[in-house]
Amino acid sequence: MTDRSTLPTASRRRLLAPSLLALLVAGGAAVAFAATDKPTPAMADRAAIEAVVHDYILAHPEIIPEAIKRLQAREMAQKVAENRAELETPYKGAWEGAAQPDVTLVAFMDYACGFCRASLPDLARLVKEDPGLRIVYRELPIIAEGSAGAARVSLLAAEGGKFMAFHKAMYAAGDVEPATVLKVAGRIGLDPVKAQAALKSKASDAPIVENVRLAQALDATGTPMFVVGDQVFTGAVGYEALKTAIAEARQGKTANKG
Repeated sequence: MTDRSTLPTASRRRLLAPSLLALLVAGGAAVAFAATDKPTPAMADRAAIEAVVHDYILAHPEIIPEAIKRLQAREMAQKVAENRAELETPYKGAWEGAAQPDVTLVAFMDYACGFCRASLPDLARLVKEDPGLRIVYRELPIIAEGSAGAARVSLLAAEGGKFMAFHKAMYAAGDVEPATVLKVAGRIGLDPVKAQAALKSKASDAPIVENVRLAQALDATGTPMFVVGDQVFTGAVGYEALKTAIAEARQGKTANKG
């Protein structure tokens, strides 16, 4: 797992310049005005308002990290919204859970990723407990040399309705060496000739390329990466974090319908 990267200082300044002022004028400046019994006419002047905001920030610097966090969350939500249809539409049978879900969890994974393997019990528990949840799996083979071959054979399994069997067996196998991938493919009943061909063929890489594009669009920093509602998580974040995100996504959908 790779930790989430932080915004460079220069990038923060660019983000804060227009956006933080707007946030704080609506928040900090409003507090400053509310605390003033009799606003003077001069306070309506732009320069006077900016001075109030400036003084408020200096007096309450703790609001800056919160403002940055909210801004980043808002921008990520926009990126998810722009790609939601592609994210939540599975490749063939590369999914489990509800056939008609009210919430979809998207999991970008690599068979060579130990943190992905560690997340399997959490995902299994979530989908077992929640009849309205669907988990869409997206192959993101970025860790080991054999990751791409394993991902290609997983797509073959998805086409044959055997994705979850292959998915679980591959993580149980513990490595992505070609011999291991073919052994797993044979164990779950895939055609050995087709599995051998899929292992090295780049002819069917389009879904993987699309997964890479989607991951890059969401500023991926590693695997596993989970998308739930408007939120993106990187790493083995655990059952509770994902369950909370699912509940928030469901609540958001209900509120929008209302």
